[in-house]
Amino acid sequence: MVSKNQKKLIKSLYQKKYRKQHQLFVVEGKKVIKELLDAGMAIQSLYTLDSEIFEVSDELVHIVSQEELKQISFLTTPQAALAVFSIPETLSINTDHMILALDDVRDPGNLGTIIRLCDWFGIRDLVCSKQTVDCYNPKVIQATMGSITRVNINYLDLKEFLINQKKNIYGTFMNGDNIYATELPANGIIIMGNEANGISEEIENLITDRLTIPRFGIDQKTESLNVATATAIVLSEFKRP
Repeated sequence: MVSKNQKKLIKSLYQKKYRKQHQLFVVEGKKVIKELLDAGMAIQSLYTLDSEIFEVSDELVHIVSQEELKQISFLTTPQAALAVFSIPETLSINTDHMILALDDVRDPGNLGTIIRLCDWFGIRDLVCSKQTVDCYNPKVIQATMGSITRVNINYLDLKEFLINQKKNIYGTFMNGDNIYATELPANGIIIMGNEANGISEEIENLITDRLTIPRFGIDQKTESLNVATATAIVLSEFKRP
């Protein structure tokens, strides 16, 4: 059974300010919950239709009905389990390796996909501007499919961070050097911009290398690529031997 206080807490975690206040976030779905448990993340409570599918201390488990799960779920179609986890401490940024930075990415689905791409391409550190969507947003967590446990995410003043770096800073623009014809290093900082406006002017001024993903379509009328799609192409090219 789910108490009124538990329902209130879980529903409040929809909002960033309450996630920050309580240092908690919500995860839904057996696969993602298991990924986080296997990674050693601290679980606070588990609400499930079947306790046998998880190895969690009994005192943290709440067996619920389908109707109760629906009442606390963030999803239109609730999955078999919902868990509340503690937000882990952020690790320091390792500047000896390639870093991906996001300048005001707002869509939760895009951020979740980008976190998965970082995991896939071995990018340990993802740096986000303070305006970028919260990585513990339930929609972001769903989109990461567990990859959030393997990527170190920092939110900071992006301009200040870049000013203090001594490595090349790569930005993606409609006009720049063809990424397929450019020799790319194993180290550096890659900037990806906002869905509607691209990289902001203050960040653009700090970029040392401008790159573009050329269009091959006959009419050349497509204005831009989705930021997550563009990130996949850029990371793939930087990882090419």
